[in-house]
Amino acid sequence: MMAIWFSPLQQNPQQQMSVTPALACPIPLERYPHVLMAHGGGGWLMRQLIEEMFLATFGPELDWQHDAASLTLAGKRLAFTTDSYIVTPLFFPGGDIGSLAVHGTVNDLAMSGARPRYLSLSFILEEGLPMETLWRVVRSIQQAAEQAQVRIVTGDTKVVDRGKGDGIFINTAGIGTLAHQEFIGPRSVQPGDAILLSGDVGRHGIAILSARAGLTFETTIESDSAPVAPAVLDLMNGVCVHCLRDLTRGGLASALNEIAHSANLHLQLNASAIPIGNAVEGACELLGLDPLYVANEGRFIAFVPDADAAQALACLRQYNQAAQVIGHVLESSSPNRFRHGQVTLKSTLGATRVLDLLSGEQLPRIC
Repeated sequence: MMAIWFSPLQQNPQQQMSVTPALACPIPLERYPHVLMAHGGGGWLMRQLIEEMFLATFGPELDWQHDAASLTLAGKRLAFTTDSYIVTPLFFPGGDIGSLAVHGTVNDLAMSGARPRYLSLSFILEEGLPMETLWRVVRSIQQAAEQAQVRIVTGDTKVVDRGKGDGIFINTAGIGTLAHQEFIGPRSVQPGDAILLSGDVGRHGIAILSARAGLTFETTIESDSAPVAPAVLDLMNGVCVHCLRDLTRGGLASALNEIAHSANLHLQLNASAIPIGNAVEGACELLGLDPLYVANEGRFIAFVPDADAAQALACLRQYNQAAQVIGHVLESSSPNRFRHGQVTLKSTLGATRVLDLLSGEQLPRIC
């Protein structure tokens, strides 16, 4: 996630000197004396880390919920984002760490309605990595960048000791151009908005897990990793888009919870409308996973006025026939209990359950 922070302490050195000694680490160290994998898993612990340590230290909360920051430079509006990739294994059905790094970065730019333009690329390589493996990753990055129509313009390389790098880590930054003046983010979501999903969910996480654990299913499940900017830009040409979010760590349920929390609204979903492939559903049942929390790398949700839902759906189905309207936005019905909004799922039998953020890590290292 990317943010723009303006801290009043930076404008007043005397105030900063008087406040700093009273600061204490906000994370309950007696409960979490060390960083856990779950702190990077997209659930409650990751949200706590971001809100109560990073944001509390670097500045007041502004638009950090966005996947990319919107900036104005020399009168031109730009989007800026950064991300890191640490997937295991490096190669998996439907992709690899190289294509994943490109797709993940350009998709974060697209979530602000930007056209991706430029990427930076930094490698952290482990000593002993086969040069052939590195070459395969580099070629994959080149092909993915060409597909996404972005240029790699700068980069860096570091090498760490054997056993300390997991093969390859990749860090990226991306710049895109914004041709609109709207704010696309959680605070623009309104009661009555339709929630659209761009395609079936869960394939990326299951593809990673099957490759990592050597699992085989009747049908090979391939990652959905792909650039989504063309679909987003097409969508924005025809309808008013209030919010966009790609469904990476924590999957569909976690992304919706982040938006409900930020907008303080109730998001109600229809379970029968959420597209989940039979192979993914079967694999999740076998492995005890909920596909709504499994990661994706080529899917996003869009919030649009209900009057525009049919037109928006027709647009998205030009790119993926599985796109669906999966729910609507309601006023937060229980403000005392759900102080920061809620996400509920209505089953095919009419029962309703709350979808909450994960408290732990369901599937580590999927991006």
